[in-house]
Amino acid sequence: MASNTANVRIYLNEHIARINPNIYGYFSEHLGRCIYEGTWVGKDSPIPNTDGIRNDVIEALKKMKPPVVRWPGGCFADDYHWGDGIGPKESRPRTINVYWGQVIDNNEFGTHEFIKFCRLIGAEPYICGNVGSGSPRELRNWVEYCNFPGDSTLARKRAENGDPEPFKVRYWGVGNENWGCGGNFAPEDYAAEYRRFSTFMFNFKDAPLYLIACGPSGNDPNWTHRFFEKLGWYRHINGFSAHYYCGSAGTATEYTVDQWYQLIHRASLMEDLVVQQRAIMDGYDPKRNIGLIVDEWGTWHPPAPGQVPQFLWQQNTLRDALVAALTLDVFNRHADKVVMANIAQTINVLQAVILTEGPKMLVTPTGHVYAMYAQHQGATALRIAFESESISVGNTSLFGLAGSASLKDNRLFMTVVNPNADTPVETTISLGDGRARSASATVLTHGDIHAHNTFESPNTLEPFEVNIPADGAIFNYTFPPASVTAISVLLG
Repeated sequence: MASNTANVRIYLNEHIARINPNIYGYFSEHLGRCIYEGTWVGKDSPIPNTDGIRNDVIEALKKMKPPVVRWPGGCFADDYHWGDGIGPKESRPRTINVYWGQVIDNNEFGTHEFIKFCRLIGAEPYICGNVGSGSPRELRNWVEYCNFPGDSTLARKRAENGDPEPFKVRYWGVGNENWGCGGNFAPEDYAAEYRRFSTFMFNFKDAPLYLIACGPSGNDPNWTHRFFEKLGWYRHINGFSAHYYCGSAGTATEYTVDQWYQLIHRASLMEDLVVQQRAIMDGYDPKRNIGLIVDEWGTWHPPAPGQVPQFLWQQNTLRDALVAALTLDVFNRHADKVVMANIAQTINVLQAVILTEGPKMLVTPTGHVYAMYAQHQGATALRIAFESESISVGNTSLFGLAGSASLKDNRLFMTVVNPNADTPVETTISLGDGRARSASATVLTHGDIHAHNTFESPNTLEPFEVNIPADGAIFNYTFPPASVTAISVLLG
């Protein structure tokens, strides 16, 4: 097989910033089978569970080291009233999920269940509040219910419902996609609503809030400029969130080689969003007190045959794994700009990390990428330079190799995507003044670029380990075609 060549140089002394673990966050919405059947099966289910939450899902997610989970939406959030999801299960109302198929939500999975889920998998909760159809009072009371440690009526109610200790929820979204399903606001109108709602969101003892405003749909500078112009001097704001879906090319499992490259190119445009949105924000917030967040991102393929279209279930292939990897690499390389990101979504919806079907559960290629990349969390991002042959994609040029690097103690960790559908890349890796004592790689690839896991064959696409001869400042490695590779190097 013919191969390309490349050089990679890692600058061990050129630190970018600490990689915020929250970059590796998740998004779970009341949509399709993400919550019900995916996360929640109920205490009486024959599927093994802990207080109604699937044990197999808990164990699979823990291996991915989830730092934060965003809930309950999404569009669902701006028609969700939190009071419906507390108290005895039998007294909770049956409400209509108006956005996603108009199915009935029995509200068995509410605030207490979500907090329990987060605790079981080791993640921080991120609650998205209702601005579209809610009121400042409703959101203010949700904060009190979750966080107040004293003897108020709402704190007593929380205790009566099983949790006398406050939840101490830090992350709160003030609405979702308020340019669309969250109210169809103009940016100036949303900025006014943001100021009004957030005014009544109070810090309580040991529970300071991190408030997140709705940012643009994609890389839209107009929304960002107009929002911050209207926001003016007001600074009860900690985060600003954009959403970016790279869409599809072909279908989830059927695509040509050209379509393989097209989607990877669209995913790579996340870097433009990060750089340009942060630059606009810097004009209003030069000290970067307001963090840039991407709390929805991923692929969005056409409805899968045999599935309810409104449930947004899609299969997840090697191509999706490369999209996830190169996106996480963008966030790592710009660790000085991005403070949180949440893939859409956790289970059974869009670019899920887990799929379930009755008692069956599998980890998708994207889920494997999250486990492979977990070592980056909390490490220091380093500058990394790639010299590789580019790939022509229509009228554009796609990178030959891309990735990121980080350092924690004396352990260098680098992750690399080779998007070449059929060509390996022989690479010389230079550590400059550093020296490698040993190295190993974890690789996700397959001879078929359409490879994916099914309930009949759940292990078709899994990472495998490779030893790398490495002793000195330079070592060589050949990145397989259509691959994601994580290399761990012990320095000495």
